[in-house]
Amino acid sequence: MDSRVSARSLASSVGGWRTREPAYEALADSIRLLCLDNRLAPRTTLPAERELASALGLSRSTVAAAYRSLRDSSHIASLRGSGSVTLPLRRRDPGRAIGEAGTIDLQQASPPAWPGLAGVMAQVVGSASALVSRVGYDVFGRSELRGAIAARYTERGIPTTADEVLVTTGAQSAIHLLASVLLGRGDRVLVETPTYPHAVDALRRAGARLIGVPVTTDAGWDLDRAEQVFARTLPVMAYLMPDFHNPTGRSMTQEERRIIHSAGERAGSILVLDETTAELDIDRGPVAPGFDGGDPSSVVRIGSLGKTVWGGLRVGWIRAEGDLVRRLVAARSAHDLGTPEFEQAVAAELFADHHEIAWQRSMLLREGRDVAVAAIERHIPQWSAPQTHGGVSLWVELDAPLSSALVMDVRSRGLLLSAGSRFSVEGGHDRHLRIPFTASPHDLEAAVELLAEAWHRVRAGAPVRFVDRLESVV
Repeated sequence: MDSRVSARSLASSVGGWRTREPAYEALADSIRLLCLDNRLAPRTTLPAERELASALGLSRSTVAAAYRSLRDSSHIASLRGSGSVTLPLRRRDPGRAIGEAGTIDLQQASPPAWPGLAGVMAQVVGSASALVSRVGYDVFGRSELRGAIAARYTERGIPTTADEVLVTTGAQSAIHLLASVLLGRGDRVLVETPTYPHAVDALRRAGARLIGVPVTTDAGWDLDRAEQVFARTLPVMAYLMPDFHNPTGRSMTQEERRIIHSAGERAGSILVLDETTAELDIDRGPVAPGFDGGDPSSVVRIGSLGKTVWGGLRVGWIRAEGDLVRRLVAARSAHDLGTPEFEQAVAAELFADHHEIAWQRSMLLREGRDVAVAAIERHIPQWSAPQTHGGVSLWVELDAPLSSALVMDVRSRGLLLSAGSRFSVEGGHDRHLRIPFTASPHDLEAAVELLAEAWHRVRAGAPVRFVDRLESVV
């Protein structure tokens, strides 16, 4: 079923759109970026020109020109009696296609596959006769894999049994399943901002009302705001990434973990901890996982092998109290019929090589981080690259809130990135850019050089009054 976006909602989503002249092209670019990020889904009906003009404080002719530009670039089509409707991505992606030679894709912050993965897969294929004698998928998870995951939690200081683990088809599937079981329409959910955008999509699809708590690279979590949100809104759930947070790379201190855990328990909230990046340590060293003590049913953990081993190995899991695991198993058939046996068999073998995999990942990510930071300092010294001890990306602070305009500029030159606003919950973050350091050193160097060239154009193309306002607040 086709959807509609209101003028007020679209005006809020485009944010600080007026980053270049002419104004209609700046507005068109902002709407294009919403389409490219899938924040405007295909077949979404846009507001009428007069309504959007009123919401943005523009003339109708400016909005009409923006829509005309979007039609010319095949991002929207105007249908008699139906208004303007966004088109599927394959017809409206400007610049080079994803995967085309010479394109550097930094939208997905995923490292290449662990070098030993192919050998493990070949080993599992050797026992294929035993696998194909089974159903082929499992709604709960193979006992040996759940046991290996439970043992890893216990090793980390979180005593766990196999019955407290549910295997899923990746972390995203786990988030969707938890949201569908734990949330009802209109339920409040505390989330960090910025945060992982696909988690936000899943929570909103479940009908949740999201309330943001800021996270910054230098100050960490806004604890005052977090305590106020828990106390005043009593959220049903809090979705958090306490270790190597995506996109900031920041990790919670033990004090931050203690305060947020205590505030969540007082509010009766379930804390869903996304730990998909927790073991991507570069030079932080081991820390206590925290969030222990109190009611064990109030903390749920999500993990996966997507970042540590390979994004194509769709194996994730949920670690929760047995009662919740049984509820999730009962509800799962509405989402999928289970995790494939082959992937589970591969995953079970991989846990035996956990320490080697973690060490290899640390070396790879350290090289990428150091190359990216050095390149930014050399080519764009006016930007601020934070000190990051793990994870997959840098949350770089620009010297002007032009992230969206910059992303559109470099896209046409073969560099694909996500603007800071993509990670926002309540708008903003256009002064930041996520730069993953999971690509090869060569691609990272080339990407920063492209960004440096584009930054001069984007900065110079911003309206004078806009630049003057920027200078006054920097």
